[in-house]
Amino acid sequence: MTNQLPTLDVCFSPELLPLYDLRGKVAVVVDVLRATSSIVTALAQGVTHLIPFSELEACRAQATAGYLTAAERDGRQAEGVDLGNSPFGYLDGVVPVRDRAVAITTTNGTRALHLSAAADEIVVGAFLNLGAVADHLRQLQKDVVVVCAGWKGKFCLEDTLFGGALAARLQADFDTTGSDATLAALDLWRAAEPDLTGYLLKSSHVRRLNSLEAHKDMEFCIRQDEYQLVPIFDGSRITADLH
Repeated sequence: MTNQLPTLDVCFSPELLPLYDLRGKVAVVVDVLRATSSIVTALAQGVTHLIPFSELEACRAQATAGYLTAAERDGRQAEGVDLGNSPFGYLDGVVPVRDRAVAITTTNGTRALHLSAAADEIVVGAFLNLGAVADHLRQLQKDVVVVCAGWKGKFCLEDTLFGGALAARLQADFDTTGSDATLAALDLWRAAEPDLTGYLLKSSHVRRLNSLEAHKDMEFCIRQDEYQLVPIFDGSRITADLH
């Protein structure tokens, strides 16, 4: 009798999570544009840990405890915080981040992290650490659900493309055929992969970012395998598991 492969499923929106049983599984939470890309970048630049908040005021309040605060609503940096939701906030050196802790809240990504609490492990995924996440999942050998943060509960293209890219990396080690959502994500990824930038220019979120003059964020966030680390959310804080 052959060993059964672990499964990989894709949840297109946090609103669909009640239909998924995350117990015993790994949730890979992805918000390509831009929360999880920023989290990966922050840890790569020496941030010690991040605490995700759903509410803006709770995030702001962490400044009194010595945290840098990072907050975004509707794509724009919130008032009264140190950083927005761009990975360049951790790269440009305007706000020194090394050896600092960050409290973060975003429109979609931090909410998706908290809604995935039932999973055995919550991994933060992005194109920037795609290979490291794939390696981590191979080691764990548990069923996986990719939780797409979406946009205010709705489907979004870029997070689903990450699900397809991850499934493509893991096809030899995981069952990626048992879910129509995974098959759809794989098909979208195969269509987009030859020109990912051009493909995503059609998406509503990229058009939204471009209207905010944040086009360079999209170009950075779709780079693959920039960082060999896997952020893990333990229900309280996000720390880096280095690969």
